[in-house]
Amino acid sequence: MSTQSLKRARTLKNARGWTLIEMVVVMALIVILAGLATAQYRGAMTRSKEAVLKEDLFRMRDAIDQYYADKNKYPADLQALVSDGYMREVPKDPFTESADTWQAIPAEPDPSNPNLQPGIYNVKSGTELTAVDGTQYADW
Repeated sequence: MSTQSLKRARTLKNARGWTLIEMVVVMALIVILAGLATAQYRGAMTRSKEAVLKEDLFRMRDAIDQYYADKNKYPADLQALVSDGYMREVPKDPFTESADTWQAIPAEPDPSNPNLQPGIYNVKSGTELTAVDGTQYADW
């Protein structure tokens, strides 16, 4: 064998790659970091949906109050708020992703005017899920 071949053989013999243990450690770290990122993402999505739900409930309740102040009666349903111009559209519940799942709370009948339909005086979410703070979204 020539000296050139011997040098090349020693260089290849001394060149080291990644061992299996090093590769497993690196892969484990990547999996752990990906898991942490996924958990953070899901938490952020839940918090953003909660913020949207709070805002939607506030806006719908405010529209119901304005309707009552203007007409001295509660709206028959949420669609009445839209048709009378108090809201552009009934928002979608961020957890059920539907505008049809809102739970309308009926008003007490007026004893002085029994012919008047009671209407709705409050609205709540139709989801059965629990919030981050442990309360039910339907109780907000």
